[in-house]
Amino acid sequence: MTTAVENNSQLRVVTVGHVDHGKSTLIGRLLNDTGNLPDGKVAELRAISERRGVAFEWSFVLDALQSERDQAITIDTTRIWLRTPQREVVLIDAPGHKEFLRNMVTGASDADAALLVVDARDGVSEQTRRHALLLELIGVEQVVVAVNKMDSVGFRQERFDEICSELVPILERIGIIPRAFVPISARGGDMVSQRGENMPWFDGPTVFSAMLALDRRSRATDGSLRIAVQGVVRHDLQRIFVGRIVSGTLGVGDEILVSPARRTARVRSIETWPHSAKSEAHTGESVGFTLDGPLYVDRGDVISGVTEAPILSKRFRARLLWLGHRPLRVGDRFRLQIGTRQANVEIESFDRIIDIESLNRNDADSVQTNDVAEVVFHSSELLALDRVARHAELGRFILLDGLDIVAGGTVLDVLSAAATRSTGNLVSVELLDSDSRAWSNGHRGAVIWLTGLPASGKSTIAVQVERRLFEQGHHAYVLDGDNLRQGLCSDLGFSHEDRCENIRRAGQVAALFANAGIITIASFISPYRADREIARRAAGNDFHEVYVKADPALCEARDPKGHYRKARAGEIADFTGINNEYEVPLDAQLTVDTGSLSIDECVSAVLRYIDEHVAIRDTIQSELEIA
Repeated sequence: MTTAVENNSQLRVVTVGHVDHGKSTLIGRLLNDTGNLPDGKVAELRAISERRGVAFEWSFVLDALQSERDQAITIDTTRIWLRTPQREVVLIDAPGHKEFLRNMVTGASDADAALLVVDARDGVSEQTRRHALLLELIGVEQVVVAVNKMDSVGFRQERFDEICSELVPILERIGIIPRAFVPISARGGDMVSQRGENMPWFDGPTVFSAMLALDRRSRATDGSLRIAVQGVVRHDLQRIFVGRIVSGTLGVGDEILVSPARRTARVRSIETWPHSAKSEAHTGESVGFTLDGPLYVDRGDVISGVTEAPILSKRFRARLLWLGHRPLRVGDRFRLQIGTRQANVEIESFDRIIDIESLNRNDADSVQTNDVAEVVFHSSELLALDRVARHAELGRFILLDGLDIVAGGTVLDVLSAAATRSTGNLVSVELLDSDSRAWSNGHRGAVIWLTGLPASGKSTIAVQVERRLFEQGHHAYVLDGDNLRQGLCSDLGFSHEDRCENIRRAGQVAALFANAGIITIASFISPYRADREIARRAAGNDFHEVYVKADPALCEARDPKGHYRKARAGEIADFTGINNEYEVPLDAQLTVDTGSLSIDECVSAVLRYIDEHVAIRDTIQSELEIA
């Protein structure tokens, strides 16, 4: 068989469509008819189906999970290799049920093309439109439309033409080019890989031949260098920066730019494991590299060439699929994960909420679960951004609400950094960047947030950590409830609302201190995870949560301020540890147990953590000496 594709490059094809329209059946039939199933596999599945008392379905080839066979729907994506003389094809069976859209997006994220399956009886459904939008969202432009179950409509050409006429303008409107429309019966095999005898009126390709003629999705960018830094490895006295080359070539001696700091250096060496160092590395390789100067580089930074750098901005326009269980509204705040960087972002405005039925603008003021929208984001920090059309891998992102993924999307445009928001008469002021302060101070700023029960030892540890850092020549300061409530928070009482506001203010102040280059040791009970998350969002990547663990009975036995005694006597209401709950951190960066460790051991543990996660003077001086 000849195709339009002369090379033998691997092709990744995802099948999408509404539940029960026959995606898995189509793949199962393709595998069988092209000789890609093990000998005896079909007979085995037929026997299993007979024992279970269910009719045999070709979808059972892929539906490996017992729960999927029972429910007759695909829950997770399944990948299977179809080998042909022309090329290797990776078939991806993606969920079609509305509840499993998250997995469908995962399954389609690296696809070259798609098979969009439509039931000839049901026609174009809401899910068909939604899946078409999702393909456009993740950059899949080539689609073969398979109009399935033609046997259920008597193989009538009129019905096939009706569906094609309805679907063509939908696909064209969202920028997807259908490469072929094929009428099929996946169960009977008509027009899957063989033409069959039931549709002599159709002279187009089979699904199999149309699929082989597809082009591999262009993953080439504009060729400019992009490395998303994944971390830093300290080896002897040098720092090796580790990351994957998303695009371009990295060579020893090349001048590179680190964003968003916009600092330059030259590549001293390229380290690979387990092999020895080499002079050049290319797209797709994961490498370590060293620089010829004492440049501060951290996880989330983007490495590029000097002349073809990403755009720096706090604002960008994006298209996203909302997966959260509550409506998305303007003003909502999330944690953005783009490349290897995380940042706090806020929904500034909705440019367009897409009506799934008409694909027109929806004038609603919120985005519902599984809807697609175009929004403007505002970040709390400067981001190095690329449009998805330029660098696909660095133009995609997810949104996190706590630990939950609530959206996935792509960067459409990077908006002018000068066009920042203003409220009333507020005007933004350009301050010194944190990297400049770090090099001046000899260390990065940070928020070391100590949380735990009353009398767990937080304040004692905080004061000693501050003293030790000060003695080492570092800029450090303790923030706790006592020093804030004497001034900034003196207007607050101890109601639930006032306590939450106290922590919010503490988080904002700590974030400002960290931005000024101060290692801020914040010592607060902060019993609620939600409040601590607000503090984390304020400080961004500079936030480090330390759980000061202690048994409640031990804390009450200590009771240095007599608060437990007063709470037992009813003199203090809603006291944490007695009649108010403390929510233990789920993802603290460090835990110190004052019940099993001495205070000195706890202090040493915190100092070691700071030494490992905050660039300090000794490390910087060593790098300068090496340079």
